[in-house]
Amino acid sequence: MPELRVSIAQHYHERTKYDPQTLASKSQGLDWERQPVPFKDYKIGTSYDLKPYLTEIPEPLVDEGEKTQWRRLSRLLFCSYGLTAKVVTMGNPMYLRAAPSAGGLYPAEIYLISRGTPLLPPGLYNYQPQSHSLIHFWESDAWKALQTACFWHPVLDSTQLCLITTAVFYRSAWRYQDRAYRRIFLDTGHLLGNIELAGTLNDYRPHLIGGFVDRAVNELLYLDPKEEAVICAIALADLLDVKQNLPLSPTALPSATQTDYPNIPDGELLGYCHQATQIEESQQITGKTPIPQDVLQAPPPDDKYNFPFCLKVSTVTTPIDWAANLHDLETTILKRRSTRAYTGDDLTLEELKALLDFTYQPQHYIDQGLDSSPDYFDLNLIETFIAVSGVEGLEEGCYYYAPKAQELRQIRFKNFRQELHYLCLGQDLGRDAGAVLFHTADLKTAVAQYGDRVYRYLHMDAGHLGQRLNLAAIHLGLGVSGIGGFFDNQVNEVLGIPADEAVVYITTLGRPR
Repeated sequence: MPELRVSIAQHYHERTKYDPQTLASKSQGLDWERQPVPFKDYKIGTSYDLKPYLTEIPEPLVDEGEKTQWRRLSRLLFCSYGLTAKVVTMGNPMYLRAAPSAGGLYPAEIYLISRGTPLLPPGLYNYQPQSHSLIHFWESDAWKALQTACFWHPVLDSTQLCLITTAVFYRSAWRYQDRAYRRIFLDTGHLLGNIELAGTLNDYRPHLIGGFVDRAVNELLYLDPKEEAVICAIALADLLDVKQNLPLSPTALPSATQTDYPNIPDGELLGYCHQATQIEESQQITGKTPIPQDVLQAPPPDDKYNFPFCLKVSTVTTPIDWAANLHDLETTILKRRSTRAYTGDDLTLEELKALLDFTYQPQHYIDQGLDSSPDYFDLNLIETFIAVSGVEGLEEGCYYYAPKAQELRQIRFKNFRQELHYLCLGQDLGRDAGAVLFHTADLKTAVAQYGDRVYRYLHMDAGHLGQRLNLAAIHLGLGVSGIGGFFDNQVNEVLGIPADEAVVYITTLGRPR
């Protein structure tokens, strides 16, 4: 009996693993003459300058109501993906943004579709970070086409604005080749984390839409899908409009599962995987058909792993205090930087508890005005393991974090500093961090639930969690840096993470040097 083939998402994951035996031979030098530009330029269109609304200085000829609306939208976009620093290099200057990106390559673009508001006429807009402006590049009523492409998602009935994030594939593939697909969705997850919190600060409630007909939305934005394609839609509910105070809705829809695929050469795997994880028109039902409610599955009552006889440490703690000044959250978003080096000094257990609390327990922050149930695609599919090398008050070793029980469960007893240095491809960040956090997922189970498209959802959710970790760490004066390159299989073997759990993302935490 022939062996069953794994799905294309699982095949992609296996093919793009880093392995000590093959990493050097697969590495390619960078073609600096073809270095991608991280900005998109539109030659025609009406520009809306958002810079004046970043300050409190009154704008002449703009009434107070309009000024408030412009300020909210301006600050939402700036805190999500605005330019926050300029770094002088040997070549062109490098601009950093509010959301991090692997290698500083910023493959994401943000578009805005307006249904037609007093500020923004109907049509298509692109956010221009380098000038902090919106360019209205296509005047048309695109909302009904958006609704159709999103299977008449209920939040689009009442909302007036929808953000669309895309990926320009070459920007990331230039450095990371086929493995760039992972990093593109991790980057998008970090961006979604910013949009979630920046929305709260500016009285918007972002609603994620991960299930849409890819071809239809690509065509709506006039994209060449081989170069740039839609990744996620985010409907913006205006919380100052009672009609837009909407209930939670499904964020993820399944795609097909493909096991009949050809032999795909290196360099073509990214494009093939993206094509295979799309939702096709054949899955679309004509007319205003609501999304089935069984997609909103009840979460499992218990945490996935409960290792017998393991040491358990409660992570219940006092939540981080943003309430005294929510402006501090905005400041934290804008000053966030990925840490380049750690001292190797210990964190405290209370600091680790605070990081985990802000990241995984949003219900603790409802009294501070933050969303108690932000949108993810399906957090039930993501597990968390933490390698502790230096946390005062916590034994060294590897722990499983149980978010429902709010406790750490120890599975290995050892200081893994040297092993972490190796597993993170020789990066000192792994060795010198006080704690290294691993997001994992059982790909086989996830694909069975959502088809191959789940590969997108898993990486976006991991990046979203990573952004909350980033912001909590910066607020506490700690260092933090995400790592998307590691020896995949060896992580599980060394740390004792169950073999079925594929490592999706790593976040290092430590004292900044």
